[in-house]
Amino acid sequence: MSLDGYIAGPNDEPGNPGGDGFERLHEWFVTPDGEFFRPSGPAGELVDEEGASGAVLTGRRTAEQADHWGGDIHGSPIFVFSQRPPGPSVADYPLVTYVTDGIESAMAQAKAAAGDRHVNVHGAYTAQRALEAGVLDELQIHVIPVLFGGGRRLFDVLPSRVELEIVRVIDTPEATHLRYRIRR
Repeated sequence: MSLDGYIAGPNDEPGNPGGDGFERLHEWFVTPDGEFFRPSGPAGELVDEEGASGAVLTGRRTAEQADHWGGDIHGSPIFVFSQRPPGPSVADYPLVTYVTDGIESAMAQAKAAAGDRHVNVHGAYTAQRALEAGVLDELQIHVIPVLFGGGRRLFDVLPSRVELEIVRVIDTPEATHLRYRIRR
């Protein structure tokens, strides 16, 4: 996310996924040509950790903008938190499951599928609902040294204050990587 809290730039819409300047938030592990790479040092270990997730939980908007990642993120099942059933094209993606009975159910299904591995949560709305429901255990945030000044914020709408405990900080020239545990 940008230093001012944006995970998508201005004009974030289906024809412009992530909005204007979105690629800037991923330069620490994606080339200008869109190819993923493993950064050296501790930042590379973060990429390894995210690639070793047991499941992904995301919102419908994020999933649709990413075309459900072609139905596969590192072989992990993808759970899409939504208020309505999927469109017919999702049938082409056997690892994608739409969950329409609440964020608690979506997280429970993702955690069950993940086994002893972690669940990656994608998308601002889904992260906010998971925090609100008390089903999110940790936050991993990659803060990029840029100010967007507009777009979609990660924590724009929270129901109440959320206390965090710092677990890890990795500082690199490209990003500061922060991991927090949610205090309950």
